[in-house]
Amino acid sequence: MTFIDPSFNKILHIGDQFDQYQIQSYLAQGGMSDIYRAFDMLTRREVVIKIPNQSMLGDPAQAERFQRELEVITSLDHPAVLKGIGSGIYNRIPYLVTEFIDGKSLRQVMELSGAFLPEKAIPILLKVAEGMAYCHAQGIVHRDLKPENILIRLEDGQPIIMDFGLALTRRSHRVTFSNLTVTLGTPDYMAPEQIEGQRGDIRTDIYALGTILYEMLAGRPPFGGDTPLAVMAQHLNNTPPRLDQVAPKVSPALAAVVARCLQRQPEARYADMPALMEALQNPASADLALLEPQKQKNRPGIQQSQMLWGILLGMGLMVGLIALALLLQTLLP
Repeated sequence: MTFIDPSFNKILHIGDQFDQYQIQSYLAQGGMSDIYRAFDMLTRREVVIKIPNQSMLGDPAQAERFQRELEVITSLDHPAVLKGIGSGIYNRIPYLVTEFIDGKSLRQVMELSGAFLPEKAIPILLKVAEGMAYCHAQGIVHRDLKPENILIRLEDGQPIIMDFGLALTRRSHRVTFSNLTVTLGTPDYMAPEQIEGQRGDIRTDIYALGTILYEMLAGRPPFGGDTPLAVMAQHLNNTPPRLDQVAPKVSPALAAVVARCLQRQPEARYADMPALMEALQNPASADLALLEPQKQKNRPGIQQSQMLWGILLGMGLMVGLIALALLLQTLLP
């Protein structure tokens, strides 16, 4: 169980009543949200409530992010996808309600166990891939897959995908300046096309699952760096170390499957989740030539330095807009 500092400045506290919900415990903090375990006094069941953290309450796009996530999770019905229950606004605070799952995030499990053996990692990833294949069939691309967004149920080890706030749907449109938060997320699992500002597609999720599987097997992500920008630059231009050399228990064939997921060009990756699942179940057919660094080509387009300066400028712009919104909130009656 992750320890939460009781001095942390939270909006809600244990015992508070928030709309029809009584707060039971504080579960986690994301980049933009606080997550609480609560008791629904009308339905008499435990639920999870997600609200924007205080630094994001001035973000005018936050409500749309919540609405997008609600539309996605209430339209899906799969054992590997978290179920949405409802949403609302209480005391001017938007919130999202989901089912409560007794479990730990994949991140927590990885921190406790260290690197996984292939026979433990592959069944987990296959179930996640199956859930994402279902999502893709419904026209939904997650775009933010990472260990923090995969919950492992304690009862049976079932992985459950959550946090669809950045999901791309058939009806999705770009969200004003808050769209820059896609680039401000954890860069370890971002596909090169996301870093370049593209919207991404099914193959973007395949890249993310490749980075997750690499980390599960190696005990560390494929790329590292002192700053997010350094990690982004590696995703754009570098080839990760061969997985079978970093993790001796991994066969060259399985390493080649992961390497194909991590190809910088989307068209060089697996075309869809069923193809990835087939490769994980039958890795002997993998192309071992993918383990050679020269198989990867640098992505065309703007120069790396120009791209990274653009990302940095976008970060500064977003921070400035949020600060301005918060200032206006305090000045207006």
